[in-house]
Amino acid sequence: MFEFTWPWAFVLLPLPWLLAKLKPVQHTASARLRMPSFANLAALAPKAVQQNRSMRWLESLIWLLLVVAAANPNWLDEPIALPNEGRDIMLAVDLSGSMTEQDMEYQGRYIDRLSVVKAVLGEFIEQRQGDRLGLILFGDTAFLQTPLTRDLNTVSQMLSEAQIGLVGRATAIGDALGLAVKRFSQKQQSNRVLILLTDGQNTAGNLSPDDALILAREEGIKVYTVGVGSDGLGGFSLFGMGGVGGGSIDEATLKHISKETGGLYFRAKDVAGLQQIYQELDKLEPVSDEAQTFRPQLALFYWPLGGALLLITLAVLLKALRGMRQEV
Repeated sequence: MFEFTWPWAFVLLPLPWLLAKLKPVQHTASARLRMPSFANLAALAPKAVQQNRSMRWLESLIWLLLVVAAANPNWLDEPIALPNEGRDIMLAVDLSGSMTEQDMEYQGRYIDRLSVVKAVLGEFIEQRQGDRLGLILFGDTAFLQTPLTRDLNTVSQMLSEAQIGLVGRATAIGDALGLAVKRFSQKQQSNRVLILLTDGQNTAGNLSPDDALILAREEGIKVYTVGVGSDGLGGFSLFGMGGVGGGSIDEATLKHISKETGGLYFRAKDVAGLQQIYQELDKLEPVSDEAQTFRPQLALFYWPLGGALLLITLAVLLKALRGMRQEV
């Protein structure tokens, strides 16, 4: 489909004609009436009239092309339907110092907990086509890294760039939950799902987990909590072989939060434990949005603009050649 973004620009078409009509006739005292011979007049008149007429047509065409370019012509492709159903999922990832513990087995070797979370959540994000995802990172406090969006590549990129100590080395579970409540409260239609991944217990922040839980229940947020960390049977850490294990995880609090909000608690001792949340989240009822469509646009203004510039160049050359001939 072809259309003009600013069709009102065509009202400028008669502007040169109006200016020519309104232009006052100038009379000078030194003006003299020259009477060429009838023979010369008969020879020059047809040629001069034809040249002037050609130049007027050229100038009119240039003005027409400039007005068409100013109207901003566009070509619109067929409408593309955008997904109008999906889940609103906020991911809250712990960046406390204990996430450096290398007690998680992944692809035949033990690596730190945050690397496993990044690897598994990266796959999870890729499978969330049609969903809106957001990312919260928390340590001494919590901050919003990515708001709810369907741009999954950005969410995945922000997660991959997260580093231990970015927001301190403590664990503010209450602040992370409270921040998710604040973000979801700005959504009118949302199924409000939070996935909170941590390997410890609340040791910092301005909001306690119990106070944040009250807010989450009032807003109808379903929280899936994930305790990350092995039982200390493998790997190593700054504390020696086997790491600190999973004893530091406040499982009682995490279970209480998930139960009170209608979610589930997962203990992720390995990769398989993290991957269990896939099946559960697929069972959630998608939230419906108003149908949206997108029509790709192709700008075409540069074609008439380019044509006008070429004709202007041609007109300048013709006038220069005419002047040179008259001098000769």
